[in-house]
Amino acid sequence: MRTLLILRHAKSSWKNAGLADHDRPLNKRGKQDAPRIGGVLREESLVPDLIISSSARRAQMTVEAVVAESGYTGEVRFSRGLYAAGWEAYLEALQVLEDEFKCVMIVGHNPDLEELLEVLTGEVEALPTAALSQVELNIDSWQELLHEADDPQGKLIALWRPRELD
Repeated sequence: MRTLLILRHAKSSWKNAGLADHDRPLNKRGKQDAPRIGGVLREESLVPDLIISSSARRAQMTVEAVVAESGYTGEVRFSRGLYAAGWEAYLEALQVLEDEFKCVMIVGHNPDLEELLEVLTGEVEALPTAALSQVELNIDSWQELLHEADDPQGKLIALWRPRELD
């Protein structure tokens, strides 16, 4: 079994129209929500073994806040290949992981993450900004993840949306 935590970046700012989309930072709400998700990881004993994230500034800032609040001390891998690349890019990033990682968090963007969640679990769920889902995967190795599984390989265990948190 493997655990995959899927986290959409927190709310980003559109204040500076001159910034490229990749470079947009978090807005005030995003800066409040991201640490709350870090708290969920800590409280639920779901601090991952590895974090993989899009290289977009809003994803990086989300990761920084989550790491600070959760107590995560492991490696963070930022990838430009996860920015505007489709759900398949996230799956491919997971398929090459070392099997020492039992619980991995992937941080990125919609609609890619919602589609990844659906492919892995068969569940259709909205992932608003800073939403975190916990998926249990019925695999022994990350290489076993399939692109076109007839039967979903995972089960959605939990979903946390910032507006639903206390």
